[in-house]
Amino acid sequence: MNIAKIMIPKISAAYLLEKNTVRQGLEKFTRYGYTAVPVLDENGIYVGTVTEGDFLRHIMKLGTTEMREHETYLIKDIIRKDFCPSLMIAAEQKDVISAVMNQNFVPIVDGRGVFCGIITRKGVIGSLAEQIPEK
Repeated sequence: MNIAKIMIPKISAAYLLEKNTVRQGLEKFTRYGYTAVPVLDENGIYVGTVTEGDFLRHIMKLGTTEMREHETYLIKDIIRKDFCPSLMIAAEQKDVISAVMNQNFVPIVDGRGVFCGIITRKGVIGSLAEQIPEK
């Protein structure tokens, strides 16, 4: 499977930086309707994925939905780093299939851990469907 062929590149993918504020993250989630977004450090290294649930737990802990209250907290404070593991751009097809069975999208990184983009479950299924011979 050619991951680069089905990957949504970084320039077209939504992501947050771990130094973004929780408010900035909430605004991006609200604007685009995302349920999960990759998080990068200042060098573009993939560090994890932040989800709606992470924001909800943060809001419940603070006890307020007032956006100003969330400006002093950073994405790195609420992220679960072990959630939504990434794959290398040269990953084997079986590893890609296994990952998308458990995740709606999979972050793709290069050999240095730098975020390249994402592959989606829909993209992987479409690629596999193209491999089925016509009858």
